[in-house]
Amino acid sequence: MTHVLLAVLLALICLGGLCLVALGLPGLWLMVLAVLGYGAITHFATVGWGTIITVVALAGLGEVIEAWLGYGLTRKYGGSKRAGWGALLGGLVGAGSGVPVPVIGSVIGALIGSFAGAALFEYSATGHTHTALRVGWGAFLGRVAANTAKMAVGLVMAVVVMFAAVR
Repeated sequence: MTHVLLAVLLALICLGGLCLVALGLPGLWLMVLAVLGYGAITHFATVGWGTIITVVALAGLGEVIEAWLGYGLTRKYGGSKRAGWGALLGGLVGAGSGVPVPVIGSVIGALIGSFAGAALFEYSATGHTHTALRVGWGAFLGRVAANTAKMAVGLVMAVVVMFAAVR
């Protein structure tokens, strides 16, 4: 395969990874695997350890930011630590189970799951419906912010990868 064809394939996989991130799936890690594969095929001629370490670090950072924002906004809206964990767990369960809507079902599931998990965990701790709903709203906003931030990290990863690949 030619270098140009491999770079185009890498770019397409990076775009696919960004689409997966938007759907709440592990697209950043697909991008990491693509970089490793590209490096192996090209004998690490343009993609070296510096690029690989950078991309892995960015993917890890994206995961940390996602968890931190979801948990943090839940807490900012008055949620307990318990509600923060409810938002995190509810978002994971919701993304995994999704809703019966083509393509974006996992995104909707993650949003609903974050809201429901935080609200349920907060309600079980306080018994106050109004507080639980406010905390659930914070978890919903946290999930939206987390997904947006993770997409931004994915874009940075794609730029780093493509600059390394085409040198």
